[in-house]
Amino acid sequence: MTIALRPLAVSDWEAVHSWAQLEESCRYQAWGPNTPEETRAYVEAAVAAWSQSRFIHAILEDSQVIGTAELKLSGGRTGEIAYLVHPARWGRGIATSAARLLLELGFGSHQLHRIFATCDPRNEASGRVLTKLGMTYEGRMRETLWIRDGWRDSDLYAILESD
Repeated sequence: MTIALRPLAVSDWEAVHSWAQLEESCRYQAWGPNTPEETRAYVEAAVAAWSQSRFIHAILEDSQVIGTAELKLSGGRTGEIAYLVHPARWGRGIATSAARLLLELGFGSHQLHRIFATCDPRNEASGRVLTKLGMTYEGRMRETLWIRDGWRDSDLYAILESD
């Protein structure tokens, strides 16, 4: 399996909607399931947000958009990564591969010192992805995000350029 990243394009909105409309995709998120209009608006905003500090990529497998991966620069040589993969592709190492590419961009192109990620503690698969990347579990932040079933805690993982 070979995956690649490229900047998300407005024309990707239908591919993004193929998972953004699914309840299982947004179980641990504050958004969704999306209507087609909500997904299109998200993709348009993501494309417009591409800048010196926020980079939202399409995850490609065989030229097909199967997920998104984001690198957000926070200042002070710190960045955050996030990823979402179509549920039909879960369990195949795609999120790990995409996140690894984000780390390479962050430490290489952007010369970051620290990159972190958060995930819902109930999302054990995402926690495993972050651990596979060599990120260190730094702790649990309590009630950081409101989602459909109430306040969500967030587990914090990070990796340093020296790691």
